[in-house]
Amino acid sequence: MGLGGGGGGGLVMLFLCVLFLVEASASSRSLLPIIPFDEGYAPLFGDNNLVIHRDGKTVHLSLDERTGSGFVSHDLYLHGYFSASIKLPADYTAGVVVAFYMSNGDMFQNNHDEIDFEFLGNIRGKDWRIQTNVYGNGSTSIGREERYGLWFDPAEDFHQYSILWTDSQIIFYVDNVPIREIKRTESMGGDFPSKPMTLYATIWDASDWATNGGKYRVNYKYAPYVAEFSDLVLHGCAVDPIDHEAKCESAETNKAVPTGVTPAQRIKMDNFRKKHMTYSYCYDKVRYRIPPTECVINPQEAERLRKFDPVTFGGGRRHHGKRHYRSRGSQAEEASAF
Repeated sequence: MGLGGGGGGGLVMLFLCVLFLVEASASSRSLLPIIPFDEGYAPLFGDNNLVIHRDGKTVHLSLDERTGSGFVSHDLYLHGYFSASIKLPADYTAGVVVAFYMSNGDMFQNNHDEIDFEFLGNIRGKDWRIQTNVYGNGSTSIGREERYGLWFDPAEDFHQYSILWTDSQIIFYVDNVPIREIKRTESMGGDFPSKPMTLYATIWDASDWATNGGKYRVNYKYAPYVAEFSDLVLHGCAVDPIDHEAKCESAETNKAVPTGVTPAQRIKMDNFRKKHMTYSYCYDKVRYRIPPTECVINPQEAERLRKFDPVTFGGGRRHHGKRHYRSRGSQAEEASAF
């Protein structure tokens, strides 16, 4: 009897500890300013393919035979923390791309900046992949793509994807785990995004390049493809579109926003990259005989990618020609990354 009581008490304590951790995590997220869609964003394209839910904070973007869809932030931002919880379409999604990104291409057509999260669909039975990319000042000739798998199915539930952009670094997060860190170097010059940008979210047909270099295309018998967005966070320095003067929020309200990669997070980031990264431009010997100057070569990453694809990352002989496809005029997709 005493043993049973002690065991029950232990289970209760374990439950309370788990509940505390969940509540603490939720409390931390609640410190970030989640605003209603209409207050921070506007439809970009897609007409009825963009649906705002009754709560005013959840948005569905869909792709069908007629069109894709997307939305855009009202304001321009110069640095900040930008986040969304996203649930991707399920089943056959080859050729479909869902994007969560920042750009100023409408203002600077010849020298625009961009910071990208792109989600690349796949055939049934194959997983979604994430592609990240960064460039500045129209430097589209130097692709800075990385691609990864995930440790979960992004079509089963919502997961948080975040971008931290400062004047010295850019960090991509998945569920608060940093997956990529880009530190500004002197050699990058204007290639580091430095001009005010707007936040975008879109879903569209990228059949020409998104899945196995265009081999597998969107099949509209599975349409509509629906991507769900919630917990939208715009937390940064809003910029006047005319005089480009930044209106930064106070330091106190920024305490909930990460300022960099902590030692504990770096361990998680290193583990993620070891297990899930499938492509990095820094190790692509076909595209760059000498890595771009900002690349910091990790020997373990280099060796793992070389084993994964000896041709691309080992400089071996290519038996079949491969092409790079560009999305929105910027991103390149390696045909072998399947």
